[in-house]
Amino acid sequence: MFNIVLVAPEIPQNTGNIGRLCVSTDTRLHLIKPLGFSLEDKYLKRSGMDYWQHLDLHIYEDWSNFITEAKPERMYFLSTKGSKCFWDVHYEDGDFLVFGNEGHGLPVEFYQRYADQLITIPMPGKFHRSFNLANSAAIALFEALRQTGV
Repeated sequence: MFNIVLVAPEIPQNTGNIGRLCVSTDTRLHLIKPLGFSLEDKYLKRSGMDYWQHLDLHIYEDWSNFITEAKPERMYFLSTKGSKCFWDVHYEDGDFLVFGNEGHGLPVEFYQRYADQLITIPMPGKFHRSFNLANSAAIALFEALRQTGV
Protein backbone atom coordinates (compact mmCIF):
# COMPACT_ATOMS: atom_id res chain seq x y z
CA MET A 1 0.00 0.00 0.00
CA PHE A 2 1.29 3.42 -0.95
CA ASN A 3 0.76 6.60 1.04
CA ILE A 4 -0.07 10.09 -0.17
CA VAL A 5 0.71 12.93 2.23
CA LEU A 6 -0.76 16.40 1.78
CA VAL A 7 0.96 19.10 3.83
CA ALA A 8 -1.52 21.87 4.72
CA PRO A 9 -3.82 21.41 1.71
CA GLU A 10 -5.91 24.47 0.85
CA ILE A 11 -8.48 23.48 -1.77
CA PRO A 12 -11.17 20.99 -0.73
CA GLN A 13 -11.90 19.81 -4.26
CA ASN A 14 -8.28 18.70 -4.74
CA THR A 15 -8.29 16.79 -1.47
CA GLY A 16 -11.65 15.23 -2.37
CA ASN A 17 -10.33 14.09 -5.74
CA ILE A 18 -7.17 12.71 -4.14
CA GLY A 19 -9.37 10.86 -1.64
CA ARG A 20 -11.21 9.20 -4.54
CA LEU A 21 -7.87 8.33 -6.11
CA CYS A 22 -6.71 6.76 -2.85
CA VAL A 23 -9.84 4.65 -2.41
CA SER A 24 -9.62 3.43 -6.02
CA THR A 25 -5.97 2.40 -5.63
CA ASP A 26 -5.94 1.12 -2.03
CA THR A 27 -3.70 4.01 -1.00
CA ARG A 28 -3.66 5.63 2.44
CA LEU A 29 -4.17 9.41 2.65
CA HIS A 30 -2.40 11.48 5.31
CA LEU A 31 -3.42 15.10 5.91
CA ILE A 32 -1.11 17.42 7.84
CA LYS A 33 -2.80 20.41 9.50
CA PRO A 34 -3.55 23.20 9.13
CA LEU A 35 -6.20 22.38 6.57
CA GLY A 36 -7.57 25.23 4.46
CA PHE A 37 -11.08 23.83 4.77
CA SER A 38 -13.34 21.80 7.03
CA LEU A 39 -13.63 18.06 6.51
CA GLU A 40 -17.37 18.74 6.42
CA ASP A 41 -16.93 21.08 3.43
CA LYS A 42 -19.55 20.50 0.72
CA TYR A 43 -16.92 20.81 -2.03
CA LEU A 44 -14.74 18.17 -0.40
CA LYS A 45 -17.70 15.83 -0.11
CA ARG A 46 -18.89 16.54 -3.65
CA SER A 47 -15.51 15.77 -5.24
CA GLY A 48 -14.95 12.81 -2.91
CA MET A 49 -18.48 11.60 -3.60
CA ASP A 50 -19.45 8.36 -1.94
CA TYR A 51 -15.81 7.21 -1.95
CA TRP A 52 -14.94 9.30 1.11
CA GLN A 53 -16.52 6.88 3.59
CA HIS A 54 -14.15 4.13 2.38
CA LEU A 55 -11.00 6.24 2.58
CA ASP A 56 -8.10 5.14 4.80
CA LEU A 57 -7.58 8.66 6.19
CA HIS A 58 -5.13 9.80 8.86
CA ILE A 59 -4.97 13.39 10.10
CA TYR A 60 -2.08 14.93 12.04
CA GLU A 61 -1.72 18.18 13.95
CA ASP A 62 1.67 18.94 12.39
CA TRP A 63 4.67 17.43 10.58
CA SER A 64 6.35 16.30 13.79
CA ASN A 65 3.19 14.46 14.84
CA PHE A 66 3.05 12.78 11.42
CA ILE A 67 6.68 11.59 11.66
CA THR A 68 6.12 10.22 15.17
CA GLU A 69 2.82 8.46 14.43
CA ALA A 70 3.18 7.29 10.81
CA LYS A 71 6.87 6.40 11.11
CA PRO A 72 7.54 6.74 7.37
CA GLU A 73 10.61 4.82 6.21
CA ARG A 74 10.81 6.03 2.60
CA MET A 75 9.50 9.44 1.57
CA TYR A 76 9.62 11.31 -1.71
CA PHE A 77 8.74 14.99 -1.87
CA LEU A 78 7.21 16.15 -5.12
CA SER A 79 8.03 19.70 -6.08
CA THR A 80 8.81 21.88 -9.06
CA LYS A 81 12.09 22.53 -7.22
CA GLY A 82 13.22 18.90 -7.44
CA SER A 83 16.04 18.01 -9.81
CA LYS A 84 15.47 14.25 -10.00
CA CYS A 85 12.61 13.08 -12.22
CA PHE A 86 9.83 11.11 -10.52
CA TRP A 87 10.14 8.21 -12.97
CA ASP A 88 13.84 7.77 -12.10
CA VAL A 89 12.91 6.69 -8.56
CA HIS A 90 12.63 2.99 -7.71
CA TYR A 91 9.39 2.89 -5.73
CA GLU A 92 8.57 0.24 -3.15
CA ASP A 93 5.33 -0.78 -1.53
CA GLY A 94 4.75 1.44 1.50
CA ASP A 95 6.48 4.52 0.13
CA PHE A 96 5.14 7.96 1.07
CA LEU A 97 4.57 10.54 -1.68
CA VAL A 98 4.55 13.97 -0.05
CA PHE A 99 2.95 17.04 -1.63
CA GLY A 100 2.87 20.65 -0.49
CA ASN A 101 -0.18 22.85 -0.71
CA GLU A 102 -1.63 24.55 -3.75
CA GLY A 103 -0.53 28.08 -2.89
CA HIS A 104 2.99 27.68 -1.52
CA GLY A 105 4.18 24.14 -2.13
CA LEU A 106 6.19 22.41 0.55
CA PRO A 107 7.35 24.23 3.68
CA VAL A 108 10.59 26.13 2.94
CA GLU A 109 12.67 24.10 5.41
CA PHE A 110 11.82 20.87 3.56
CA TYR A 111 13.92 21.89 0.56
CA GLN A 112 17.11 21.56 2.58
CA ARG A 113 16.06 18.91 5.08
CA TYR A 114 14.87 16.50 2.38
CA ALA A 115 16.98 17.68 -0.59
CA ASP A 116 17.97 14.11 -1.56
CA GLN A 117 14.33 13.04 -1.64
CA LEU A 118 12.98 15.92 -3.76
CA ILE A 119 11.58 14.75 -7.08
CA THR A 120 9.74 16.50 -9.88
CA ILE A 121 7.30 15.78 -12.67
CA PRO A 122 8.70 17.21 -15.90
CA MET A 123 6.71 19.94 -17.61
CA PRO A 124 8.18 20.51 -21.08
CA GLY A 125 5.75 23.27 -22.09
CA LYS A 126 6.89 26.89 -22.34
CA PHE A 127 4.32 28.31 -19.94
CA HIS A 128 3.93 26.49 -16.67
CA ARG A 129 4.07 26.93 -12.94
CA SER A 130 2.96 23.53 -11.75
CA PHE A 131 0.32 20.88 -12.32
CA ASN A 132 -2.88 20.78 -10.30
CA LEU A 133 -2.29 19.00 -6.97
CA ALA A 134 -4.79 16.20 -7.67
CA ASN A 135 -3.29 15.62 -11.12
CA SER A 136 0.23 15.53 -9.69
CA ALA A 137 -0.80 13.00 -7.04
CA ALA A 138 -2.36 10.79 -9.72
CA ILE A 139 0.67 11.02 -12.03
CA ALA A 140 3.15 10.12 -9.27
CA LEU A 141 1.00 7.41 -7.69
CA PHE A 142 0.38 5.62 -10.98
CA GLU A 143 4.11 5.56 -11.76
CA ALA A 144 4.71 3.95 -8.36
CA LEU A 145 1.89 1.46 -9.01
CA ARG A 146 3.22 0.72 -12.50
CA GLN A 147 6.68 -0.01 -11.15
CA THR A 148 5.41 -2.33 -8.44
CA GLY A 149 3.11 -4.19 -10.81
CA VAL A 150 -0.16 -3.33 -9.13
